[in-house]
Amino acid sequence: MDNDFKNIVSTDWLEEHLEAPDIRIIDSSWYFPHEKRNAEQEFIKSHIPGACFFDIDKIKDDETDLPHMLPPSEKFNSTVRKLGVGDGHKVVIYDGFGMRSAARLWWMFKVFGFSDVVVLDGGFPKWVKEDRLITAELAAKEIRHLTIFEDKSLVADSDDVLRATKLNHCSIIDARSEGRFLGKDPEPRSGLRSGSIESSINVPYETLLNDDFTFKKKEEILDIFSQKGVVFNNYIITSCGSGVTAAVLYLALDEIGCTKISLYDGSWAEWGKI
Repeated sequence: MDNDFKNIVSTDWLEEHLEAPDIRIIDSSWYFPHEKRNAEQEFIKSHIPGACFFDIDKIKDDETDLPHMLPPSEKFNSTVRKLGVGDGHKVVIYDGFGMRSAARLWWMFKVFGFSDVVVLDGGFPKWVKEDRLITAELAAKEIRHLTIFEDKSLVADSDDVLRATKLNHCSIIDARSEGRFLGKDPEPRSGLRSGSIESSINVPYETLLNDDFTFKKKEEILDIFSQKGVVFNNYIITSCGSGVTAAVLYLALDEIGCTKISLYDGSWAEWGKI
């Protein structure tokens, strides 16, 4: 299988294109509360030159108490335009963990019809480890025109998931750790029961990544999903704790050629209360 990724670029590639006029770089770092890290403050102190910051905890649906749910299209459009992103640009997304919330923002761009968007393999940790250029300078951005076409087929809700549990041609894949999936480890958010969605398959998102948070080869990714019993021509729904690491699974499935994929936005933060 050809290992040329379509949604993932290397640190070498980004360094070569760092000053290209059509490139827009976004830091979408996000951390679990127990990690006690402030993503925006870390960005202000140090980031890839030209990058701007996108906060998934702020740019969300304010009509629900579920965490970082997909925002209305108008809110997303307004935000990314102010970050200097417009029609004709190529967006490169990275995060401070290596590969986690970058995949979430990548998926958000896809939902809103922006096709030329990629993630940085290994993220900011790999960039820093390789002693590449970083800065604390905040780049000024000109508001650009951006065309939005929302594709709701990429988003699953609880009704979609309930139907999928009863259909043989559907697969639900959970990105959480095995302990949380099996209900042996408590959920990090209060008020949620432990366990997993009926008939779902557990593929912890970290198993798709190398030690440096780069994606494994396509052949390895395909094998990991195959060994877990994933049927690739099924309608696939990815899930996790709150819709972030589910996007890592989504991205990986897209890379190996799956076309019928959606992400359960509410994930266990919603299902664990039902």
